[in-house]
Amino acid sequence: MSAYTLLLLADGRFPAGGHAHSGGLEAAVAAGRVRELPDLAAFLRGRLHTAGLVSAAFAAQACAGADTGWLDGELDARTPSPALRRASRAQGRALLRAGRTIWSLPTVDRDPHHPVALGVVAAAAGLTPAQAALTAAYGTVSGPASAAVRLLGLDPYAVHGLLAGLAAECDAVAAQATTVDELPACSAPILDIGSEIHASWEVRLFAS
Repeated sequence: MSAYTLLLLADGRFPAGGHAHSGGLEAAVAAGRVRELPDLAAFLRGRLHTAGLVSAAFAAQACAGADTGWLDGELDARTPSPALRRASRAQGRALLRAGRTIWSLPTVDRDPHHPVALGVVAAAAGLTPAQAALTAAYGTVSGPASAAVRLLGLDPYAVHGLLAGLAAECDAVAAQATTVDELPACSAPILDIGSEIHASWEVRLFAS
């Protein structure tokens, strides 16, 4: 059942609002940094090894039962962009709302960042910290990949081919996230800057 639950939670159709976020891709497309498939591949790989590693580590710790308030503060310190903080908390809130309708979740004092919420929901669903980390790592690339099809009109078969090609790296990032001695603080300044610019737009396709 845990394998089935893992697939359910990682599915982009899980009703937690993930489809409304591009993971910074919309801003990257507007800036001309991502135009074609090779650009997308570089974007996804960079995101996986920065935001993906951080998200996976925090999700694993939350799933293992670490204090969510402490984790949330630590993740706040690793998220310099106010726009990214708002987006992460909005996604976390939506995920907890969906999770509460399916599983029995513990009380969480505040609207946590998305990786923290993911760890809480994963634990309630019976997943392990390693599975929570894998779900988080996968989500950091699958969301932007899906957004790329809408933003750039890329061939969805080719885009999913990119995702398939990242399988070993995604596994490695998830494994690293569960074995680190300290919570990682990998940064992606261009994503932070792009998120602030993106938040100022009057018209946009994605919330982040």
